[in-house]
Amino acid sequence: MSTSYDHDYFTWTQEQAVLIRAGRFDLLDIEHLAEEVADMGKSEIREFSSRLAVIIGHILKLMVQSRRTPSNEQSWRATIIAQRKSLSRHLAKNPGLGNPAIRSDVLTDAWSDGRLLAIRETGIKPASFPEEPVFTLDQLLDDTFYP
Repeated sequence: MSTSYDHDYFTWTQEQAVLIRAGRFDLLDIEHLAEEVADMGKSEIREFSSRLAVIIGHILKLMVQSRRTPSNEQSWRATIIAQRKSLSRHLAKNPGLGNPAIRSDVLTDAWSDGRLLAIRETGIKPASFPEEPVFTLDQLLDDTFYP
């Protein structure tokens, strides 16, 4: 078993799993395995940020557009509820994401992405949406919070 990480990633992963299960640590591709493990953690941060961006986008739409199109408000709230529930489960399974530095970075990135989502989906001028977070992460995750 010596499939190249760069040539056939899938086969490489399967071979590495076999080697780990067999206790053949001397044959493992340690450099690439370490990279993959680190990337696995990054994917958890990406999911956190992605779900939070959807929450932010819909909260911003509620803030700015619900006066213009109140019929959409129920749908936006339903999306917020679903994303909060999924994100709550995700955070419970990954308590390390409670790290204040990670949470701060995620809020900053998610705010920007959520703002762009709201701008794109509403067609309202970007100046109508705050560029910096106006809500805390705790507010955004709170099931009872709506602007």
